[in-house]
Amino acid sequence: MKNNKDNTIIKNSLLGRRILMSVLGVVICGFSVGMFKFAALGVDPFQTLMSGLDALIPIRFGTLYVIVSVVLLIFALVFDRTKIGIATFINLFFLGYIVEFSQKLWTEMLPDASLVLRLVILLIAIVILCLASSLYFTADLGVSVYDAVSLIWSQRQDKIRFAICRVISDFVCVACGTALLAVSGAGMSGILANVGIGTIVTAFFMGPLIAYFNVHIAQPMLHGREK
Repeated sequence: MKNNKDNTIIKNSLLGRRILMSVLGVVICGFSVGMFKFAALGVDPFQTLMSGLDALIPIRFGTLYVIVSVVLLIFALVFDRTKIGIATFINLFFLGYIVEFSQKLWTEMLPDASLVLRLVILLIAIVILCLASSLYFTADLGVSVYDAVSLIWSQRQDKIRFAICRVISDFVCVACGTALLAVSGAGMSGILANVGIGTIVTAFFMGPLIAYFNVHIAQPMLHGREK
Protein backbone atom coordinates (compact mmCIF):
# COMPACT_ATOMS: atom_id res chain seq x y z
CA MET A 1 0.00 0.00 0.00
CA LYS A 2 2.83 2.30 0.96
CA ASN A 3 4.70 1.49 -2.27
CA ASN A 4 1.65 2.38 -4.35
CA LYS A 5 1.33 5.68 -2.51
CA ASP A 6 5.02 6.43 -3.00
CA ASN A 7 4.78 5.59 -6.71
CA THR A 8 1.79 7.91 -7.09
CA ILE A 9 3.70 10.75 -5.41
CA ILE A 10 6.70 10.17 -7.70
CA LYS A 11 4.50 10.10 -10.83
CA ASN A 12 2.69 13.30 -9.80
CA SER A 13 6.00 15.00 -9.06
CA LEU A 14 7.39 13.90 -12.43
CA LEU A 15 4.27 15.12 -14.26
CA GLY A 16 4.51 18.47 -12.46
CA ARG A 17 8.12 18.86 -13.60
CA ARG A 18 7.20 17.94 -17.17
CA ILE A 19 4.42 20.53 -17.26
CA LEU A 20 6.74 23.16 -15.76
CA MET A 21 9.44 22.35 -18.32
CA SER A 22 6.89 22.55 -21.16
CA VAL A 23 5.67 25.96 -19.99
CA LEU A 24 9.22 27.26 -19.49
CA GLY A 25 10.21 25.87 -22.88
CA VAL A 26 7.40 27.68 -24.70
CA VAL A 27 7.96 30.97 -22.84
CA ILE A 28 11.74 30.93 -23.41
CA CYS A 29 11.21 29.91 -27.04
CA GLY A 30 8.82 32.84 -27.56
CA PHE A 31 11.28 35.32 -26.07
CA SER A 32 14.12 33.94 -28.21
CA VAL A 33 12.10 34.17 -31.44
CA GLY A 34 11.26 37.77 -30.53
CA MET A 35 15.01 38.39 -30.21
CA PHE A 36 15.55 36.78 -33.62
CA LYS A 37 12.97 39.11 -35.17
CA PHE A 38 14.46 42.14 -33.42
CA ALA A 39 18.00 41.27 -34.57
CA ALA A 40 16.64 41.10 -38.16
CA LEU A 41 19.42 38.77 -39.28
CA GLY A 42 17.34 35.72 -40.14
CA VAL A 43 14.81 33.52 -38.33
CA ASP A 44 13.97 29.80 -38.41
CA PRO A 45 12.02 28.42 -41.43
CA PHE A 46 8.56 28.38 -39.86
CA GLN A 47 8.97 31.94 -38.59
CA THR A 48 10.03 32.94 -42.12
CA LEU A 49 6.64 31.74 -43.35
CA MET A 50 4.91 33.51 -40.46
CA SER A 51 6.76 36.74 -41.26
CA GLY A 52 5.59 36.53 -44.86
CA LEU A 53 1.99 36.01 -43.80
CA ASP A 54 2.32 38.77 -41.20
CA ALA A 55 3.48 41.19 -43.91
CA LEU A 56 0.33 40.52 -45.97
CA ILE A 57 -2.40 39.94 -43.37
CA PRO A 58 -3.30 43.02 -41.28
CA ILE A 59 -3.88 41.38 -37.88
CA ARG A 60 -1.75 40.98 -34.76
CA PHE A 61 1.09 38.50 -35.10
CA GLY A 62 -0.04 36.59 -32.01
CA THR A 63 -3.55 36.14 -33.43
CA LEU A 64 -2.18 35.16 -36.84
CA TYR A 65 0.09 32.57 -35.21
CA VAL A 66 -2.91 31.01 -33.47
CA ILE A 67 -4.91 30.85 -36.73
CA VAL A 68 -2.09 29.18 -38.70
CA SER A 69 -1.41 26.79 -35.81
CA VAL A 70 -5.08 25.78 -35.64
CA VAL A 71 -4.97 24.87 -39.35
CA LEU A 72 -1.91 22.68 -38.75
CA LEU A 73 -3.53 21.27 -35.59
CA ILE A 74 -6.51 20.08 -37.63
CA PHE A 75 -4.06 18.27 -39.94
CA ALA A 76 -2.40 16.59 -36.94
CA LEU A 77 -5.74 15.61 -35.37
CA VAL A 78 -6.91 14.02 -38.62
CA PHE A 79 -3.75 12.03 -39.33
CA ASP A 80 -2.12 11.28 -35.95
CA ARG A 81 -3.48 12.52 -32.62
CA THR A 82 -0.65 10.96 -30.63
CA LYS A 83 1.60 13.93 -31.44
CA ILE A 84 -0.78 16.32 -29.66
CA GLY A 85 -0.38 17.03 -25.95
CA ILE A 86 -0.45 19.76 -23.32
CA ALA A 87 2.64 21.41 -24.77
CA THR A 88 0.99 21.60 -28.19
CA PHE A 89 -1.83 23.77 -26.87
CA ILE A 90 0.48 25.91 -24.72
CA ASN A 91 2.54 26.53 -27.85
CA LEU A 92 -0.55 27.17 -29.99
CA PHE A 93 -2.24 29.77 -27.79
CA PHE A 94 0.69 31.59 -26.17
CA LEU A 95 3.83 31.44 -28.34
CA GLY A 96 2.75 34.04 -30.90
CA TYR A 97 1.85 36.62 -28.25
CA ILE A 98 5.10 36.01 -26.36
CA VAL A 99 7.06 36.56 -29.60
CA GLU A 100 5.12 39.78 -30.22
CA PHE A 101 5.78 41.02 -26.68
CA SER A 102 9.48 40.10 -26.79
CA GLN A 103 10.13 41.84 -30.11
CA LYS A 104 8.34 45.00 -28.91
CA LEU A 105 10.28 44.95 -25.62
CA TRP A 106 13.67 44.72 -27.33
CA THR A 107 12.72 47.41 -29.85
CA GLU A 108 11.76 49.79 -27.05
CA MET A 109 14.88 49.05 -25.01
CA LEU A 110 17.31 49.28 -27.96
CA PRO A 111 15.70 51.48 -30.64
CA ASP A 112 19.01 52.19 -32.42
CA ALA A 113 20.88 48.92 -31.97
CA SER A 114 24.07 48.62 -34.01
CA LEU A 115 24.81 45.67 -36.28
CA VAL A 116 27.32 44.29 -33.76
CA LEU A 117 24.79 44.48 -30.91
CA ARG A 118 22.11 42.83 -33.06
CA LEU A 119 24.57 40.05 -33.91
CA VAL A 120 25.28 39.49 -30.18
CA ILE A 121 21.54 39.37 -29.46
CA LEU A 122 21.09 36.89 -32.31
CA LEU A 123 23.77 34.57 -30.88
CA ILE A 124 22.19 34.76 -27.40
CA ALA A 125 18.79 34.04 -28.99
CA ILE A 126 20.16 30.91 -30.68
CA VAL A 127 21.53 29.58 -27.38
CA ILE A 128 18.32 30.17 -25.41
CA LEU A 129 16.20 28.80 -28.27
CA CYS A 130 18.19 25.56 -28.01
CA LEU A 131 17.70 25.55 -24.23
CA ALA A 132 13.96 26.06 -24.71
CA SER A 133 13.81 23.26 -27.26
CA SER A 134 15.70 20.94 -24.89
CA LEU A 135 13.21 21.57 -22.06
CA TYR A 136 10.29 21.21 -24.43
CA PHE A 137 11.43 17.95 -26.04
CA THR A 138 12.59 16.33 -22.79
CA ALA A 139 9.24 17.04 -21.12
CA ASP A 140 7.62 14.96 -23.90
CA LEU A 141 4.08 16.32 -23.54
CA GLY A 142 3.34 16.81 -27.21
CA VAL A 143 5.07 18.67 -30.03
CA SER A 144 4.34 21.93 -31.80
CA VAL A 145 1.92 21.64 -34.70
CA TYR A 146 4.72 22.49 -37.16
CA ASP A 147 6.94 19.71 -35.78
CA ALA A 148 3.96 17.35 -35.96
CA VAL A 149 3.62 17.81 -39.73
CA SER A 150 7.10 16.42 -40.48
CA LEU A 151 6.79 13.64 -37.89
CA ILE A 152 3.45 12.44 -39.25
CA TRP A 153 4.60 12.69 -42.85
CA SER A 154 7.75 10.64 -42.22
CA GLN A 155 5.83 7.95 -40.31
CA ARG A 156 3.23 7.59 -43.06
CA GLN A 157 5.93 7.33 -45.74
CA ASP A 158 8.18 4.43 -44.75
CA LYS A 159 10.75 5.20 -47.44
CA ILE A 160 11.24 8.85 -46.39
CA ARG A 161 13.22 9.60 -43.24
CA PHE A 162 12.18 12.32 -40.80
CA ALA A 163 15.30 14.37 -41.58
CA ILE A 164 14.37 14.50 -45.27
CA CYS A 165 10.75 15.39 -44.48
CA ARG A 166 11.93 18.16 -42.17
CA VAL A 167 14.33 19.56 -44.78
CA ILE A 168 11.53 19.60 -47.37
CA SER A 169 9.04 21.25 -45.02
CA ASP A 170 11.64 23.82 -43.94
CA PHE A 171 12.49 24.58 -47.56
CA VAL A 172 8.80 25.03 -48.43
CA CYS A 173 8.37 27.41 -45.47
CA VAL A 174 11.41 29.49 -46.44
CA ALA A 175 10.38 29.60 -50.11
CA CYS A 176 6.77 30.54 -49.35
CA GLY A 177 7.80 33.06 -46.71
CA THR A 178 10.30 34.69 -49.08
CA ALA A 179 7.72 34.85 -51.87
CA LEU A 180 5.12 36.41 -49.55
CA LEU A 181 7.62 38.99 -48.32
CA ALA A 182 8.49 39.86 -51.91
CA VAL A 183 4.81 40.22 -52.86
CA SER A 184 4.16 42.40 -49.80
CA GLY A 185 6.82 44.85 -50.96
CA ALA A 186 9.18 44.17 -48.06
CA GLY A 187 12.16 44.57 -50.38
CA MET A 188 15.54 42.89 -50.14
CA SER A 189 16.20 44.27 -46.64
CA GLY A 190 12.93 42.80 -45.40
CA ILE A 191 13.71 39.43 -46.94
CA LEU A 192 17.25 39.33 -45.54
CA ALA A 193 15.88 40.21 -42.08
CA ASN A 194 14.05 36.87 -42.15
CA VAL A 195 16.29 34.70 -44.32
CA GLY A 196 19.87 35.38 -43.27
CA ILE A 197 22.73 34.34 -41.05
CA GLY A 198 20.36 33.42 -38.22
CA THR A 199 18.61 30.89 -40.44
CA ILE A 200 21.92 29.29 -41.46
CA VAL A 201 23.48 29.25 -37.97
CA THR A 202 20.30 27.77 -36.50
CA ALA A 203 20.34 24.96 -39.05
CA PHE A 204 23.94 23.96 -38.24
CA PHE A 205 24.20 24.50 -34.47
CA MET A 206 20.77 23.75 -32.99
CA GLY A 207 21.30 19.97 -32.94
CA PRO A 208 24.57 19.93 -30.94
CA LEU A 209 23.40 22.65 -28.54
CA ILE A 210 20.10 20.90 -27.85
CA ALA A 211 22.00 17.65 -27.19
CA TYR A 212 24.29 19.50 -24.73
CA PHE A 213 21.37 21.07 -22.86
CA ASN A 214 19.56 17.71 -22.78
CA VAL A 215 22.43 16.13 -20.85
CA HIS A 216 23.42 19.03 -18.60
CA ILE A 217 20.13 20.82 -17.87
CA ALA A 218 16.89 19.23 -19.12
CA GLN A 219 17.39 15.61 -18.07
CA PRO A 220 18.85 16.53 -14.63
CA MET A 221 15.93 18.94 -14.16
CA LEU A 222 13.46 16.18 -14.91
CA HIS A 223 15.08 13.18 -13.21
CA GLY A 224 17.55 14.73 -10.74
CA ARG A 225 21.30 15.24 -10.92
CA GLU A 226 22.25 11.76 -9.76
CA LYS A 227 20.30 10.05 -12.54
